[in-house]
Amino acid sequence: FSTAIAITEQPVSVSVPVGYSFILRCRAQGCTSLQYQWFCQYQSDCRLIPGATNQDLPIVAEQTQLYTCRVNDLHRNAVYSDWVKVEVHQCVARGLPPRLWRGEPVIVLNPSEQWVEAGQPLQLQCAAMGVPAPSYQWYRNGNLLEQQKRKKLMITHTKVSDSGTYLCCASNSHGEHWTNAVDVHIGEQNQPTSLCCVSPGVRRKIALLVGNNRYQHHPNLMAPVRDVFELSRLLEHLGFQVVSLLD
Repeated sequence: FSTAIAITEQPVSVSVPVGYSFILRCRAQGCTSLQYQWFCQYQSDCRLIPGATNQDLPIVAEQTQLYTCRVNDLHRNAVYSDWVKVEVHQCVARGLPPRLWRGEPVIVLNPSEQWVEAGQPLQLQCAAMGVPAPSYQWYRNGNLLEQQKRKKLMITHTKVSDSGTYLCCASNSHGEHWTNAVDVHIGEQNQPTSLCCVSPGVRRKIALLVGNNRYQHHPNLMAPVRDVFELSRLLEHLGFQVVSLLD
């Protein structure tokens, strides 16, 4: 005699700053009463979490780990939820995420400009926080790169045609945010980037954005942080090199 257990709500992966408090949820249905037990895995060590026998698992983010929930019925049938990843960012800028953060993507690592010899590998990297964890999509010169859907963009053997301006969109159910746009030079000799070495007659457009949301005699604001990200994206598209500062 077998009693089916159906998980009706799977836990979801998240990407959060260290110290952030949240809840992993699991819901299931069965023909008898159900019991829940959560497990976590760090590196190769998988262990039962003592006392974690409720549908909801409260967590204070400390380190990146995987989690799953086992659901049992009275007939000793058992099913496991999906494994989900709790990605914890140890170093994020002060003031991020905003105090009234709803889980929308917040970029915490932007890609950097690259010079690569033709035939050599190219790697661009970005990262974003989000609840649920954001998905990623890379673009070159405004065109979607169908195969590049991870935080790291990898091209094993570059071609001159891989040169261009790259940026990545991080999105989840709450919205999307874009990284800074960066130039990738394939087959070109490394160029100095300091302002003193810019060729005569060539003027670089630089924008300094300062978003302050912490005031001594005023409640913390949310709009300045959001505005800095939106303005950064707009100015990058207009060809500016953007330096963003918060608080």
